[in-house]
Amino acid sequence: MPATDLIAAIATPAGRGGIGVIRVSGADVSPIIEGMLGGRAPRPRTATLVRFLGSRGEALDEGMALLFPAPASYTGETVLELHGHGGPAVLALLLKRCLELGARIAEPGEFTKRAFLNDKMDLAQAEAVADLIDAATTTAARAAARSLSGEFSREVQGIVDALVELRMITEATLDFPDEDIEFVRAADARGKVSALRERLAAIILRARQGRLLREGLNIVIIGAPNVGKSSLLNRLVGDDVAIVTPIAGTTRDAIRSSIEIRGIPLHVTDTAGLRHAADEVEKIGIERTWSAIDRADLALVIADAREHEAFGAEAFTAKLPPTLPRITVRNKIDLSGEPPKSTTADGRTSVWLSAKTGAGIELLQDAILDLAGAHEEMDDTFLARERHLQALARALGHLDQAGAHLEAASPPLELFAEELREAQNALSSIAGKFTADDLLGEIFSRFCIGK
Repeated sequence: MPATDLIAAIATPAGRGGIGVIRVSGADVSPIIEGMLGGRAPRPRTATLVRFLGSRGEALDEGMALLFPAPASYTGETVLELHGHGGPAVLALLLKRCLELGARIAEPGEFTKRAFLNDKMDLAQAEAVADLIDAATTTAARAAARSLSGEFSREVQGIVDALVELRMITEATLDFPDEDIEFVRAADARGKVSALRERLAAIILRARQGRLLREGLNIVIIGAPNVGKSSLLNRLVGDDVAIVTPIAGTTRDAIRSSIEIRGIPLHVTDTAGLRHAADEVEKIGIERTWSAIDRADLALVIADAREHEAFGAEAFTAKLPPTLPRITVRNKIDLSGEPPKSTTADGRTSVWLSAKTGAGIELLQDAILDLAGAHEEMDDTFLARERHLQALARALGHLDQAGAHLEAASPPLELFAEELREAQNALSSIAGKFTADDLLGEIFSRFCIGK
C-alpha cells in the first residue's frame, strides 16, 4: 500500500535564486497549513500570497502557497508547495519548520515514486521524469518529454494488448479440444506473431537510438605518437583541451571531453600514443589507453595520411577488440595534398581530413553518427534505458520461440501459449506491472531530492 506519511523537500536546485520551492506531500497537510500559514488554506490550484510563520508566529519569509488536493496532484496525494525566496538559508528555515510540524525529509525520487504507486504514471514515465531533468541536449529533452507523455508506454501497451488477444484465442483452443475449433489457425496466429515481431523490432530500433541520446557514445582516439590525436580532439571539442607539440609522446594520460554533434552527446577520450614505452610514466599512460579502449563504443584510429601503414604498428592493431567498431582517420591531408573524403570498404570506414585546418571534419562527424545508428531527425525517438532494451529483447526472443512452435507439423499450443505469456510479462515490466521492489528502489534512488 502506498505510503501516506508527510514528506517535504526543497524542490529547486541548490544555490541562490529568485525563487525557491518547498514541496510537501501526504494524506494530510493541515499541520503545515496550520503552523506555517496561520490556518489559512489556499484555494486549490490558486497561487496565494502568504507569510510563512515560525514556531513563535514570527515571519520566516513571504511568498506564494499552492495547494493541490488529492487525487488531482503530481503524487496523487495532497500536495502543498511553498514558493519563497531562493536563498539557501531561508529555504533551510522553511524546510526545518516543515519537519517541526511532522513532516520528514523525502528520499531521492520519493515524490515521483508515490506518483507511480498511486497510478499517476507508469514506471517508464517516472523514469522519463529523471531523464528529462538530466537531458544534456535539446534532442534528448524532446525524447524524454515524449516518453513522459506516455508515447513509449502506449506503443508497448499496444503490443501487450495484441498479445492478450492472441493468448485468449490460444487458451480457447486449449480449453475446448473436443470441439475441434481451430481458433489458432482461423485467427492467423502465425501472421499475427510475425506482425508483432515487426512492430517490436521497430520499437527496439527507436529505443536504441533513445539510449544513444540518453547515455551518449564513448569514443576513444588511438594511434601512434605524433599522428595528431590531440589536434583532432581539440578540433572536435572546439577548444585547446589537449597540449599539441611536434614532440612525440606529449600525451601521457587519458584526456576526456564531452561534446554534442547534432543532438547526440559524445564522450571523446584522447590517449597516449601506442608504442613500446620509453619510460615508466609513458608505460602507465599506455596502460590507461588500453583501459579506455576496453570501455569504448567506437575507436577513431588515427594515422598520418602520408604514411602507407594505416596505424603505424600492426602489433598494436592486432590487439584491438575485434568487436569494437572503428573508423580509420587519415590525418594531415594539408601536408599530403589529398582532398577530404570518406570511403567504406569491407565494412570499414576511412576518412581523410586535416585536424589542423578542419577540412573533412564534417565527414568524420557524419561517419560517427552513421556508425552509431543516429539519423538526421530523431523526433520519433524514445529516451530508453538499458532495462527497457533488455525487456524488449526478452519479449522479441519469446516471440521468436512462439513463431518456431507454430512451424511444427503439430504445433505444441501449450508451449506457444507459454511463450506468449512470457513475452507479455517482459513488456509489462517496462511499465512496472511486474517489477521487483528492489528494482524500484534502485530506479528512484537515482532521482534528485524533491522530485
